[in-house]
Amino acid sequence: MKNNMLIKISLLACLLVCISCGEEKKVEKGTVPTLITAEEKPNVIIVFTDDQGYGDLAAHGNPYIKTPYLSAFGKEAMELTNFHVGTTCAPSRAGLMTGRNGNRNNAWHTIGGCSILLEDEKTIAQVFEEGGYKTAMFGKWHLGDNYPFRPFDRGFQETLYNGGGGVQQTPDYWNNTYFDDTYFRNGEPEKVKGYATDVWFNEAIKYVQRTKEEPFFLYLPLNAAHSPFNVPEEYAKMYEDAPLTDAQKRFYGMITNIDENFGKLVSFLKDEKLFDNTIIIFTTDNGTAAGIAKNKDGSVSGYNAGLRGTKGSHYDGGHKVPFYISWPDGDIEKGAVSNELVANVDLLPTLTRMAGVSFKSKKPLDGTDMTSVLTAKGNDSERMLVIDTQRGQWPEKGKNSCVMSTEWRLIDGAELYNTVTDPGQKNDVASEHPEIVQKMQSFYDSWWTSIEPEMRYAEIPVGHKEANPVTITVHDMHTTNNIPWNQVQIRQGEYAPNGYYSVNIVEDGDYEFKLYRYPPESGLSLNAASDEIMASSTVDELPVGRSIVFERAEVQLGDITLKENADVDRPYVQLEGNLKKGSYELHSDFLTVEGGRIPAYYIVINKKANL
Repeated sequence: MKNNMLIKISLLACLLVCISCGEEKKVEKGTVPTLITAEEKPNVIIVFTDDQGYGDLAAHGNPYIKTPYLSAFGKEAMELTNFHVGTTCAPSRAGLMTGRNGNRNNAWHTIGGCSILLEDEKTIAQVFEEGGYKTAMFGKWHLGDNYPFRPFDRGFQETLYNGGGGVQQTPDYWNNTYFDDTYFRNGEPEKVKGYATDVWFNEAIKYVQRTKEEPFFLYLPLNAAHSPFNVPEEYAKMYEDAPLTDAQKRFYGMITNIDENFGKLVSFLKDEKLFDNTIIIFTTDNGTAAGIAKNKDGSVSGYNAGLRGTKGSHYDGGHKVPFYISWPDGDIEKGAVSNELVANVDLLPTLTRMAGVSFKSKKPLDGTDMTSVLTAKGNDSERMLVIDTQRGQWPEKGKNSCVMSTEWRLIDGAELYNTVTDPGQKNDVASEHPEIVQKMQSFYDSWWTSIEPEMRYAEIPVGHKEANPVTITVHDMHTTNNIPWNQVQIRQGEYAPNGYYSVNIVEDGDYEFKLYRYPPESGLSLNAASDEIMASSTVDELPVGRSIVFERAEVQLGDITLKENADVDRPYVQLEGNLKKGSYELHSDFLTVEGGRIPAYYIVINKKANL
C-alpha cells in the first residue's frame, strides 16, 4: 500500500501552525475534521448482515447459535453495546450511506417507491471515492434499481448485487434461490456459481487481492439471513437437535455460514498483512427476523437477549444490533466495550475523520463524528437520536417513534424506559420523570420540523441516454394496496394493487412500452402458469404459477392514454405513443376477460431513436 506523504506533510504543517498560534485550529461548521492515527491511510470494510439481531450471536448469550469466529473477532475489536440502525432494511442502508435518517431521503419503507435513495443525496462511497479510495459493493443494495439510483451510480466503482431487497424479491433475477443465482455486475446480469453469502465474500477477497496496493472502501451488505431461509444442508444440520423451529434452524444456519465466511475474510487480511491497517466493522441492518419465535402452543423458542421487539419494532429489539470495530494501527482499544449511543448515521462522519478523508455535508446530518467514543476519549450521554417505523406511503409524525439517549427511550411520545437498568423495556417510568419526557419530546418535535421540508418521492428517469430502455417493477409502485414484493406472489398473481410510478420523461419523443406479467428474462407468455421449483429440506419451493387470461393493456401518463389488445401467447403487450418531457404518474394495467384490472408487474420503456 502506498503511503500518502502529502497528507502527512499537510498534517505536520497544520500542527506547527497550531502550536505557533497557541490555539486550536477552527473548523468551518458542517466540516468533519480529519484524524489519522496510522502511518498509512486505512482500508475500510463494512460487513452489514440482513435481519440478524442483537441476540443472534453466541457472544451475546445465545445458547444455541454457533458463531465462534465473530466471538474471536469481538475479543480483538471494540464492541458498541448501544448501537442502533433503522427497524427495517432500506432505512438502515440509507442512514449508513448518507448520515441522514431515511425519512429525509425517500427511504422510509422497503417497497412502494419509498426505498429509492434520492438522486441528490451524497453517499459514503462517493465521499471515499473523492478522497482517493477505490470503492466496491457486493451484496444487497435495496436503495433503487434504476438509473441514477443503482450502487454503481452512487460512488461504488465495482458492484455485484441483487435486485430489489434481495434474493427472490420482485426486481431480483427470475428464479434466484440463493444457489447458483444470477446477480447484476454494474447493472449487467451475470450467472454466478455458489451460495450467495459465499459469493459475496469470495468477491470481496478477490477484490482486495486486486486492489491492496491502494486504499479501498469495501461495503459487504449481505442478503443473509433474510428470508427465504435457504441454506446449504450442512449448516441447518448443525441445529437439528436444538429446540428450535425448522425455520429457526435454517436461519441460524445462515448466520453460522456468515460467521465462517467472516472468519475466512479476517484470516485472509492477516495473511496479506492488511488486517492491522484496515478498519473492519461488523454490524447488521435491524432486529432479528427469526431468532426468536412464538409457537402455536404458546411456548417460545430461540433467543433475543432479553430485548423487547423484533424486526420492524421501535422498541430496542427492532433496532439495537451487534457492532464490532477493529483497527489495530488506529487508536481503538482491543477488547474495549462502550455503551454510548452510536448509530448507523454516525458512520459517514466518523469513518471519514478516521481515514483522513475530507467531508462537508451540504445537507443536515442526523449523525455526527463519534471518534471520541471509539477511541475512549469522550462521551455524550445527553445526545439524542430518533428511530421510527413508517412503512407507508408518506411519513406520519409520531408514528412508531422512539427518541433515544444513551440511557433513555421515549416510545410514541408517551412511554419512557431506562435501558441501562431495564434493557427489556418492561417498566414504563414516564410518570416518574415528566421532565425527561418533555425534553425528549421537544427534541422529537424539532427534529420532525427539520425533516418535513425534505420529504419527497424519487422520480425514475425515462428516456435517459444512460438508461434506455428502462425496466420498472411493481416493487416501486406508489399504492396503499398490497404489493407483490416477491416472486412467489408474482407467480400466484393474486395481488392487483391500484397505483402509479413516479417517473420523469427526460425528452420529448416517441416511446415504446412493453407490459409484462412475468419478468422479461423468464421468457414466459402472458397467460403462462410458471413451472414449480421443488423444495428440499433446506430450500423453499417456488410454487407453480396461476394462469391469467388478459384481454388488453393500457398505459396512462397525464392526459395521454394508450390502449392495445393482448396476445396471451406473447410475453408482453406493446404500446406506443408520443410523449412530452416532464414529471408524470405512470399507470400501466392489464384488463382481464372477466373485467378485472391487474397492473403490469414489469414494464420496459424505450425511447425510440429520432429519424
